[in-house]
Amino acid sequence: MPKNNALKTALKATVRRHSKLTFVLVLAIAASVLTALIPPLVLERAVNQLAARHALPFTLALIYFAFVVLADLAESLQDAAVTVFGQKLTHGMRTLLVQKLSRLPADYFNTHPAGETVSIFTNDGDAIDVLYSDGVISMIADTLKLAAILAVVFTRSKGLGLLLLAATPLLYLFTRWCQRRTRNAQLDNRRAIAKVNRHVPETLSCLRMIRTFHAERFMEKTYDRHIGESYAAVDRSNFIDSIYSPVVLVSQAAVVAVMMIYAARGQTYRAFFGLSVGSAVAMIAYVGQIFAPLENIGMEIQNIQAAAAAVAHINEFLNEGEWVPESLPPADNTDTVFDNVTFGYNPDQPVLKDLSFTLHPGERATFVGRTGAGKSTVFHLLTGLYTPQRGHIYLGGQNSAALKPKDRRTLYGYVPQQFDAVPGTVRDQITLFDPAIDDAAVHKALALTQLDETVNALPKGLGTPMSPDLFSKGQRQLLAIARAVVSDPDILLFDEIAANLDAVTEARISVALNAAAKGRTVLSISHRLSRMSQNGQIIQIEASTFLNKNL
Repeated sequence: MPKNNALKTALKATVRRHSKLTFVLVLAIAASVLTALIPPLVLERAVNQLAARHALPFTLALIYFAFVVLADLAESLQDAAVTVFGQKLTHGMRTLLVQKLSRLPADYFNTHPAGETVSIFTNDGDAIDVLYSDGVISMIADTLKLAAILAVVFTRSKGLGLLLLAATPLLYLFTRWCQRRTRNAQLDNRRAIAKVNRHVPETLSCLRMIRTFHAERFMEKTYDRHIGESYAAVDRSNFIDSIYSPVVLVSQAAVVAVMMIYAARGQTYRAFFGLSVGSAVAMIAYVGQIFAPLENIGMEIQNIQAAAAAVAHINEFLNEGEWVPESLPPADNTDTVFDNVTFGYNPDQPVLKDLSFTLHPGERATFVGRTGAGKSTVFHLLTGLYTPQRGHIYLGGQNSAALKPKDRRTLYGYVPQQFDAVPGTVRDQITLFDPAIDDAAVHKALALTQLDETVNALPKGLGTPMSPDLFSKGQRQLLAIARAVVSDPDILLFDEIAANLDAVTEARISVALNAAAKGRTVLSISHRLSRMSQNGQIIQIEASTFLNKNL
């Protein structure tokens, strides 16, 4: 797969989609550069008029004031255009990230901590706005302004122009020194932030175990260490920031001092520097304008270096291998088939080895075995989340990995071990915001799971906002079954849905399952045989082997 340059792709897309904004941005930069050159020239003429003891024309003062205001307005327009352009670019970058996320293989989420991926979408995504709002575009504008001012200075004073050219390489080398150290500090900070983002969800997910084994102090020290690494990196970056501006300002004062000293030391130097009273005032103003962009460029380089690390992370994410579904011809029937399937999360250590079974439409099968034997892996393969290293898989005669997302719910319904609510109403818990599912289908699914009376008794019925206290644990499992059958799929997948349920609740769930299973192919996962495993195959998975028995 060709390497993806995220920044270039997002930039091209932004320029193409927002051509008018791009034109305004270019126009604003040009206006900002040109209007910045005019006020010192007007000031030069005004001071020369006063030095010659001529009256200062009111129009000249008005022109100076007008161009100062115009320069400020142009600068404000440039800042606004840069900010809006940066936001549009950030939106385009985040769009690329979201599109990529949907194309990643399931294995990516096994090998990459969730916090690391979240950090790419949040911290690294925000850095793109900084890259353009306070980085690249601003640096281009300041560089153009710097070049234009130097050109004007040479037309007024060759000596000052050469003096500035001599000082510029030294400032450039100093800027590069700051740049390298700032970039290293920013990289260290982002690594530390990524560690924090991984540590926090890990702590929350393992909270019970941490308390059971009294590991709070260890987790706290680990968190403090990561935060300390971030603080140390930020301190190094802030140190560079703190010394850069003073060095630039001292250099500015030194250039002005040298210019004024040599301009007053005789006719030769005076002619070389070419300074009248008015031009001296103008050159001092230009020197200030030269060092201001240089100072800004240093700060912009710091922002660029910080964002460069983020762009590197984003490019790595966008260049991750993508999910490529197994290319299989359609089956001649609608059977669910595992044909000598071998699969391992590590290819050298297979979880399933040469697993084969066939279910005809309407048949049932229950997978049993110890924890970690590979029962859930079978479901991951059936639903197309993983591709086997060897063998072929058909779900209802189709290659589920190649199915379009909108076609999946009509092929199979999945009931997990515990119900995961989504933000929204009770209706949304069942439809999952699918506009193709109407209320009639929702009520039918609720009636099948014997939840219709419970939902009708709610204050707003299906429109009641979902909250944890609306349903008991057993009712939430029934709600999960309703979610699975509402699209009337041909196949149902049940993953340990009776785990941790009492006998009474399990019996109620069993009734709903049997009602939902009528006329459908049903595959279940269970650690133990139960009333839900009646009238079907039992496929025992143990240590990469299996036994297939008919009941």
